[in-house]
Amino acid sequence: MRPEYAMTGEITLRGAVTPVGGIREKILAAKRAGITDIVLCEDNRRDVEDITPAYLTGLTFHYINEMSQVLPLALI
Repeated sequence: MRPEYAMTGEITLRGAVTPVGGIREKILAAKRAGITDIVLCEDNRRDVEDITPAYLTGLTFHYINEMSQVLPLALI
């Protein structure tokens, strides 16, 4: 796993990634921890868009729908 990556979401038995709550708090905590890339469910995009842009500076978001999309992003 790349150390600068963080991810959140729920994974179904079939590998679909579903949205979760508390995105704003998770993003702010990740930023304080030095994370630069965050992997989220596509359905959580609207939660990120509601956050003040100044808090998102220095972060790159990767939106996914399937677990198979995570592996090429996060594995070294």
